[in-house]
Amino acid sequence: MNEPMRLHLIDGTYELFRAHYAPGPGAQDPAGADRKALVGMVRSLLALLADPDEAVTHFAVAFDYPIESFRNERFEGYKTGEGIEPGLAAQLPLGAAAIEACGGVAWVMDRYEADDALATGAARFASEVEQVRLLTPDKDLAQCVEGQRVVMVDRARRRVLDEAAVREKFGVGPAQIPDYLGLVGDSADGIPGLKGFGAKSAAALLQRWDSVQAIPRDPAAWDLPLRGAKRLSETLEAGREDHALYRELATLVRSCPLEGTLEDLRWGGVPRDRFEAWCRAHGGVRLIGRPRQYQPA
Repeated sequence: MNEPMRLHLIDGTYELFRAHYAPGPGAQDPAGADRKALVGMVRSLLALLADPDEAVTHFAVAFDYPIESFRNERFEGYKTGEGIEPGLAAQLPLGAAAIEACGGVAWVMDRYEADDALATGAARFASEVEQVRLLTPDKDLAQCVEGQRVVMVDRARRRVLDEAAVREKFGVGPAQIPDYLGLVGDSADGIPGLKGFGAKSAAALLQRWDSVQAIPRDPAAWDLPLRGAKRLSETLEAGREDHALYRELATLVRSCPLEGTLEDLRWGGVPRDRFEAWCRAHGGVRLIGRPRQYQPA
């Protein structure tokens, strides 16, 4: 009997940030450079690969490097790498090599973002596996969720979001997430949204009308009990062009130029010699011996 195939797509940039700011001891390479983010990311990945509930068969990890993308050309206020602590910034370009030392595939985005790579991978491979699991808490990935075939996994909160859970959390379906974020904004990405719109008002409008474009311009036609409808209508009318831009920024690209096939993403174990050399070079000697599965010698 063939084992069920599950594709885990991981936001590596988020994992580096999470590990860098996590409580606990740091890590340094032999030259004294900060390697806490890298070692923490690898520790987390090894735990994932050893988790029988996750049952990883295929995986890839995507990174934003540089942080800036084509969206910065569209909107000046979009997120940048400004303000990242130097110790963390120096580790960002080293993320891919850490993943490869674990026997995995790394997708390093330049013009696109890590989220675009995850969206592309989900769109490309969902029909070939039992389930795609998007390991990220970023709300914009909710637009990629499909039934229980493509789900989001927030490991920190131990929560899985399938399509029903997305609707419960946001009040809208996956396809409406870009419209929703265009209204309420997304501070993590520097998308301001439209002033006065919150989660409840945005969800109510999108439940009644499928898209912002379909919302009547006359508030008298808003046949739902919504506090401040006239004010919200005026804000929307004045900001429709802004919303169109914010929606565009929140819409993930599902056609990134990713190389390889699903088989290329199959995990066959950690390459022992390469992994142990990486651990010694980056202050991760305590990780030696932790992998549950090594590649055949």
